[in-house]
Amino acid sequence: MPGAQATLLQYDAPYPLYAIDWCEPQTHRVGTSFRLALGSFTEDMKNRISIVGLMDERSLWEEELDQLNPNPGSNPNTPGLGSGPRGGGGSNLPPQDFVCLAEAHHGFPPTKIAWQPGSASKLNGQFDMGGGMPRELLASTADGLRIWEYTQNAEAAGNQFGKSTPAPLSGRLQQRVILTGTKGQNNTQMAPLTSFAWNSIDPQRIVTASIDTTCTVWNINAQTAVTQLIAHDREVFDVAWLPGSTDIFTSVGADGSLRAFDLRSLEHSTILYETPVAKPTRPNPGTSPAPRTTSSSLLRIAFNPNDANYMATFHQESSEIQVLDMRSPGQPVADLKSHKGQVNSIAWGRSDAMLATGGESPHPPPLLLPSFQLLTNNLACFLFFLSFPPHLPP
Repeated sequence: MPGAQATLLQYDAPYPLYAIDWCEPQTHRVGTSFRLALGSFTEDMKNRISIVGLMDERSLWEEELDQLNPNPGSNPNTPGLGSGPRGGGGSNLPPQDFVCLAEAHHGFPPTKIAWQPGSASKLNGQFDMGGGMPRELLASTADGLRIWEYTQNAEAAGNQFGKSTPAPLSGRLQQRVILTGTKGQNNTQMAPLTSFAWNSIDPQRIVTASIDTTCTVWNINAQTAVTQLIAHDREVFDVAWLPGSTDIFTSVGADGSLRAFDLRSLEHSTILYETPVAKPTRPNPGTSPAPRTTSSSLLRIAFNPNDANYMATFHQESSEIQVLDMRSPGQPVADLKSHKGQVNSIAWGRSDAMLATGGESPHPPPLLLPSFQLLTNNLACFLFFLSFPPHLPP
C-alpha cells in the first residue's frame, strides 16, 4: 500500500522464548486484540509461561492519539511509542511495548501453547464463569497436556479502551488440570508430547502428538482420553484438525508420512503423502531399500482455513514447503522455494490464499535474544500468494 508504514512492537522477556500464540480478539473482553501467550525454553526445570498485553493500543493509531493528546510523552498514563516505559527521555531501559500480565511455572519447556478457539465462548457448564462470561483458557504441552485459566482482576477487566495502562501482573494464570496417561489411565507416566491441536468446532476436544508414535484425543471437559491410536512408525511431530470437522485430523512424523484419521473409523488411516526415499546411485540387487533419514521427517502441518482441501507441510532441515490437496494425495500441488536456510514455521492467512513461512537466515545473529518482535530481521520470512485451480470431478 503506497505510503503505508510498519510499526515495530517489542517485548524483552527475562528468558529465551520458544512457544507463542496470539489470543483471538473477543468483543466481550477489553484488551484481547494484542494479548499473547509466551513459553520459555531453558535447559532446566525452571521454564515459565507468560501472558503479555500491549501497554497502549492507541500507540498504533497515531492520528487518533494525536487528537486525544497532542503531547503523549507528557502524560505517563498514556505511553506512546518512544515515551514512558519504552525508555524515552534519556532512559537506558530497552523499549517495551508490552507488559507481563500473568506468569506461571511450567517445568519442562512447553512444546506448544495455544489459546482456546473463539468458539469456546459459546460453551456452558464447566467453561462458564457465571453471568454468561466464559472462562479464558489456554493449553500447553510438554510432559502432559495442561489446561490453564487466565483471569483479570476486577479493575483491569473493567477498563475501557485507552482509559489506563494495564499494570504488571494484574492478572492471574492458574493451572486447572494436567492430563497424562492413556484412555482410562489418567495421571500415569506418559511419553513427552510434541504438539497439539484444539478443535474449533468442539473446543472441549484436543488431539495431542507424542514421541511414542501415538496420537491421543482428549475431552478436557471430562478430563479424560477419548481414544489413543498408534499413528506413525516413529515419533509424531504435529497434528491438525480438518477445518469444520470434529472427527478428522491429520498428523506428520519422523517416518516422513502425512496421515489422515477419522474417529468414526479407526481401523485404518489414509496416507496423504510420503517423503520419497532417495534412490542409491548404484543399486545392488538383493539389498534392502535405502532407509529414511532425519531429513525426510515432516515437522509441521497446517490447513488452509479458507479451503480445507489444501494443507502445507515441510521437511526437517529443508528450505522448501510442500502444498498438498487432500483430493489428490501422493504428490504436492506446489513446491515453494524461496528460503535459503531451513524452514521452521508455516501459517495460513485468515483471508485469501496467503501462506506465511519462517526460516533460519543463512547468517544467523551471534546471540539468542530473549525477546520477540512483531517484525524481525533475525529470521527469513516470506509471504506466498497462492492461486488454486478449481478441482474438476472425474
